[in-house]
Amino acid sequence: MKRITTIIATTFVIANTLMATTTTSRASLNLLLRRSPPKLRNSKFFSSSSSCQFRPSTLPKSYPCPIWSSSFSFCLPPRSTSTSLPFRHFSSSPPSMSSAIAAAASSSVSDESLLSSNPLLQDFDFPPFDSVDAEHVRPGIRALLQHLEGELEQLENSVEPSWPKLVEPLEKLVDRLSVVWGVINHLKAVKDTPELRAAIEEVQPEKVKFQLRLGQSKPIYNAFKAIRESPEWSSLSEARQRLVEAQIKEAVLTGIALDDEKREEFNKIEQELEKLSHKFSENVLDATKKFEKLITDKKEMDGLPPSALGLFAQAAVSKGHENATAENGPWVITLDAPSYLPVMQHAKNRALREELYRAYLTRASSGDLDNTAIIDQILKLRLEKAKLLGYNNYAEVSMTMKMATVEKASELLEKLRSASWGPAVQDMEDLKSFAKSQGAEESGSLTHWDTTFWSERLRESKYDINEEELRPYFSLPKVMDGLFSLAKTLFGVDIEPADGVAPVWNSDVRFYRVKDSSGSPIAYFYFDPYSRPSEKRGGAWMGEVFSRSQVMAQKGTSVRLPVAHMVCNQTPPVGDKPSLMTFREVETVFHEFGHALQHMLTKQDEGLVAGIRNVEWDAVELPSQFMENWCYHRDTLMSIAKHYQTGETLPEEIYKKLLAARTFRAGSFSLRQLKFASLDLELHTNYVPGGPESIYDVDQRVSVKTQVIPPLPEDRFLCGFSHIFAGGYAAGYYSYKWAEVLSADAFSAFEDAGLDDMKAVQETGQRFRNTVLALGGGKAPLKVFVEFRGREPSPEPLLRHNGLLAASAPA
Repeated sequence: MKRITTIIATTFVIANTLMATTTTSRASLNLLLRRSPPKLRNSKFFSSSSSCQFRPSTLPKSYPCPIWSSSFSFCLPPRSTSTSLPFRHFSSSPPSMSSAIAAAASSSVSDESLLSSNPLLQDFDFPPFDSVDAEHVRPGIRALLQHLEGELEQLENSVEPSWPKLVEPLEKLVDRLSVVWGVINHLKAVKDTPELRAAIEEVQPEKVKFQLRLGQSKPIYNAFKAIRESPEWSSLSEARQRLVEAQIKEAVLTGIALDDEKREEFNKIEQELEKLSHKFSENVLDATKKFEKLITDKKEMDGLPPSALGLFAQAAVSKGHENATAENGPWVITLDAPSYLPVMQHAKNRALREELYRAYLTRASSGDLDNTAIIDQILKLRLEKAKLLGYNNYAEVSMTMKMATVEKASELLEKLRSASWGPAVQDMEDLKSFAKSQGAEESGSLTHWDTTFWSERLRESKYDINEEELRPYFSLPKVMDGLFSLAKTLFGVDIEPADGVAPVWNSDVRFYRVKDSSGSPIAYFYFDPYSRPSEKRGGAWMGEVFSRSQVMAQKGTSVRLPVAHMVCNQTPPVGDKPSLMTFREVETVFHEFGHALQHMLTKQDEGLVAGIRNVEWDAVELPSQFMENWCYHRDTLMSIAKHYQTGETLPEEIYKKLLAARTFRAGSFSLRQLKFASLDLELHTNYVPGGPESIYDVDQRVSVKTQVIPPLPEDRFLCGFSHIFAGGYAAGYYSYKWAEVLSADAFSAFEDAGLDDMKAVQETGQRFRNTVLALGGGKAPLKVFVEFRGREPSPEPLLRHNGLLAASAPA
C-alpha cells in the first residue's frame, strides 16, 4: 500500500533543477554527453535485467508521483456512528461550491458552523484555492481524517480479493484525503504564510498516522496477495497486474512485515522524516526570503541589463521605496533566481557577485534556519529505516522502485563523468584565456563568482549572442501560443484559455482546457508562471490536481478528467511590458509542460496507474526532457520567437548561433549535474551518520572528481538541496541523467523520420502520444519505450546531441 500512502503523503510534484543553479543556467542542467567512451555506446544500462519495479517510497504526491489527486465522484455509505461525516462527492464538471457537510452537527470534531462553511469540506468541481485559509486546515483535516478512519474500518471488515471489493473502494478512500491535503500543500508552496505553516505542521502527524495505518493494513495487504495468487491472475490486464505488484511491494516497504515493536519504531521514523522534510523546505524558503540587498549607487549596478534593473526597482517599490526606477534606483536584489542569476551573469561589480554567491551557497546553514542538523537526522533516520526493512542502505530501498540498480546508476554516472571531465577542464582554460585577453585582473585566479560572468562574455564573443537582447523575442504570450501549437501538431490536441472556470490562488494564474480532435475536453491545467519571493518557493514543478480515473467518474460520464498545475518562477512583467523570458525560462516551461502532458494525455482508466503514477522515477523525466529538444527545432523556435513590439521573427542568423551555442561549455554543465547525482548516491550508500566524516566532508570528497574548481571550505550547498532532503529525489537525482538518455533517443525518432516532413512528424508524435504519454504506469517503462522506438534505448543520440568527447579524468 505504499503507493497509496505516498499519493497521500504530499502533492506529487515533478520539479526541475533550477534550485541547483548557482553558477549555471537552467539550460546548463539539460546538457549531456554527445560522445562517450565506447563502453557507453550500448543499451546495457536499460537492459531487461535492470530492476524494473516501482517508484521510491519518498516519491509521493507533492514531490512526485504525480500528484495531488482528485475530486471524488463517489461516497461510501456513511457509518452509523456519531463521528461519521456524510461527505458528498467532488465532481469533475464545471465548478460549483455547494456545501458537503449539511449533517455535520453530529460531529464532535469541531464547531458545527465552522465545519459546514469550511471550503475544504465542501462539494467542489475544482479546488477552492481562492477561499482556503489557515483557519480551515485544522478542523478540515481532522474532520476528514475522522471520517476516513471509519471508512477504512468498514473497508477492512468487508474487503474481498476482487477489484470491486478492494481496489475501487481503496482508490475512492485515498482520493478524498489526497485532494484535500493537496490543496493545502499546494497553497503552502505558492502562497505561504506563517499561519498556514503552523496549521499544517500541527495536523501533519495526524495525517501521517492515518497514512501509515492505511499502508500497514493487513486485511488490504492480504487481499492484494490473494488476487496475485488467484487463478484469475493471468487474465488480469498488465496494468492491473502492475498495480497489484506495486501495492504488495510497497506495503513491505511501509513496514507491514515487521513485528509490532519494529513497526512502531518504523512509524516513528516516518513521522519524524515527514516533519524534518517540511522543516528543511521552510528553512530554505525563509533563508532565501531573508536576504535582501538595497543598492543606491548606480555604479554598483554597472553591466546589469535594463530588464534586471527594472525587476530590482520593482522589488524596491514593493519594499516601500515608492519612487524607485530602473534608471535611478534604488534597487533591491534577492536570492530568488530571476534576481540572483542576472547578477552572476552580468554584474561587473565582482564584490557584488561574490557577496551574492556566498549568500546563496550558505542559505539555511546558520542560526535558527540551519539545516545541518536536519540533514544529519534525515540521513540517520533513512539508514535506520533501510536497516529495519532488511536493506544495507537507503539507496537500495529507493532503487527497488526504479529502473536502475545502485550499481547501474553508479556505472552510468562514472561513464558520463569520465567523458565530461576533459571538456570541463578545457572549458575553464578557455575562460581564463578569454578573461586575460580582456584585461581582467582576476584572469589568473578565476573562481566561483567569476565563471558565470565570464562565460556569458565568452558566449557573447564566440557566438555573438546576448541573452538579454533575445528577451524581447520571447514574450510569455507568444511562447505559450507556440507551445500549444506544437502540442496540436505532435499530439492532435487543442488548448484554449478557460479563465474563470476554476478558482485560482493568484490573479496571475491562468487556467486552460485541453480538447481532443473532436473538440471534447480531455483535461485541464493551471499555469502559475511568475516569481513571488515573499510567498512562493523557488524552482519549477508540475503537480497533479485530479488524476484520470474510471472509478472516480461521475454518473453519466465514463471517466474523470485529469487536471494538472504547472508552476514556474520566471521573470514577471515589468511596467507595461509582458514577461520577457530568457531562453532558459523558455526551456523550463517546455520541460514542465512535458510532465503535464504525460499526466493529461494518459489513456489509463485505472486511477492508481494513470499518468505518471506508478512510473519508475528514473523514467519520469522522459517526456519533460523530450519536450526541451523542441526549443531548438527551427520551426518551433521561429513560431515563438516574435519581437513583442514589432512582431519581427528572430533573424535566421541568430537562430543558427543559438543552435551552435547549444553545446557551449557542455562539459562543465554536465559535470555539475553529475556532482549533484554522485553526492546524492554517496550520502545514501556509504556515508555513516555520526561517523568520522561530516556531510560537508563528503561533499568536498565527491567534488575532487566532479568539480574543476574545488568548492569553498564554507560551501553549504547541501543545506539548500531540496530535491533530496525535501523532495522525491533522495538516492534518485541520477534520474535526470538516466531519463535524458531515454528522452534524447525518443527525440531521435523524430530526427530519423525527418523533422522537415510534417506528415512524418505528426505520425511519430501520435505514436509517442499513444505509448509514452498514454500508457502511464500500467506498463513497465522499458516496454513502453520499446513499443514507441522499436528497440531498447541507446545512449548514442544523447552523445550526438551534446558533442562531448571522451577524455581522461582523475581516478
